Amino acid sequence: MEEKINAIKKWLSTGSINIFGYPMSGKDTQGVKLAEAIGGKLLSSGIIIRANEEERHKKLTDKGNLIPTDIFYEWVLPYFSREDLKPYPLVLSSIGRWFGEEDTVMETAEKAGHEIKAAVLLNISEQDVLDRFEKLQTLNDRGDRQDDKDLAVFKNRLEEFHTKTLPVLEHYKKIGLLVNVNGDQSREEVFAEMINKLYEFSQK
Repeated sequence: MEEKINAIKKWLSTGSINIFGYPMSGKDTQGVKLAEAIGGKLLSSGIIIRANEEERHKKLTDKGNLIPTDIFYEWVLPYFSREDLKPYPLVLSSIGRWFGEEDTVMETAEKAGHEIKAAVLLNISEQDVLDRFEKLQTLNDRGDRQDDKDLAVFKNRLEEFHTKTLPVLEHYKKIGLLVNVNGDQSREEVFAEMINKLYEFSQK
């Protein structure tokens, strides 16, 4: 695996890999592992947005909705130009979830020296997502996140994914950047498959 990771690092340079998937598909978990493996930095839209909501005392996502595009641009996109991130490849956790945002995200990333070179989709079924939601209510290992505790809010997040994010993934597919990974495996198996698929993609 080390040889494949090194090949991915060489291909990616200071570029970006954008990871997508349903809520609870493991985007941040796999994003952290991938960033560590390639010596990169993780940018998670969810983490950035929740931090801004707390700091600004705003509740924009508490009902499961995506934040408005103008606020997303204001809060998230400046991270691409941060000097402390300039030397590193970036692993993005769902940066640009709303159809129509992807072109601006890609342009911003490229101008900052972090061209998006692949978009990974962690594929799991909606039933698997709901099963994970039910299990989470027992484990309670995602902190005090209300959007992970209220089933109605969680289902709204799923609907947002269907209506707003699936077209984003179709766009990445059309331009030849989409890499599909089976997310319904152990964390170790998902990571191994992601490395294998990214390695294959990097060799094209």
